Parts: sequence; C-alpha cells; structure tokens
Amino acid sequence: MSDEQQHSRVSDEQQHSCVSEYVKVCDVADLPAQGAVRRVELDGEPVAIVAVEGDYHAIDDICSHDEVSLADGEVEGHTVECWLHGSRFDVRTGEALCLPAKKPVAVYDIKILDDGVYVSTAPKAVATELESNAR
Repeated sequence: MSDEQQHSRVSDEQQHSCVSEYVKVCDVADLPAQGAVRRVELDGEPVAIVAVEGDYHAIDDICSHDEVSLADGEVEGHTVECWLHGSRFDVRTGEALCLPAKKPVAVYDIKILDDGVYVSTAPKAVATELESNAR
C-alpha cells in the first residue's frame, strides 16, 4: 500500500469515527424556527434543539429541577425557560441562570450535514465543570 493510499485510508477511518459519535435526530426541514424549541430523541433520550440567532443548540430536554420538558418552554435570547417553575438555562453552556434550578443541563454538539441534523452522543462539559477547571 502506498503512503498516499495509507493516508487516505486513515482519513476515511477518522471520518467514520467522527460520524459514528453523532446520531441523526431529524431532517433539516424539521428544525425549529428561530426563537423556538423542538424536542428530538437522541438514543432514546429527550434532547431540545433551540434555534437562536441563526444557530442551533442541543441541550437535555428535561429541567434539572423537575421532570419537565424544556421544549415546552419559551426562548429569550440565549436562554430557554422551564414553563413550570420559571428556571432559565443558557443554551450555549447549560448553566442554570435562576432558581429553582441549581444544576445545569447537558449541552451537546450539533452538526448539520446535507439534509440531516446530527447530535453528539457525548455531552460537552457543563457549566459547573468548566468553572471548576478554570480554578
């Protein structure tokens, strides 16, 4: 096998590895409108896709304070509000911004490839982990 073929093969393997860490959760046509939220399933778990300022963010759909879907809440700026008790979460970091929620929700990387929307199966570090590592 030539060096060029070996390099190409490694690249294909790396690409497959990267893609295998993401799961298709919906079609691009099913993405929420700007300022809205849509609930999807990621390996059987509920995830909320939030559309803000031309970007899409994926977070755990269940409020960390109570077993309530965040997809039923309101979007304001880069936050989504839990409709039941009013907790707000930053969709970029998962940070709980006001009581009664004290714990963040997980945030997931999201990719749009061709006509599909893919979400990482592994959450990014949540806000409290980031703050702890910064100290």
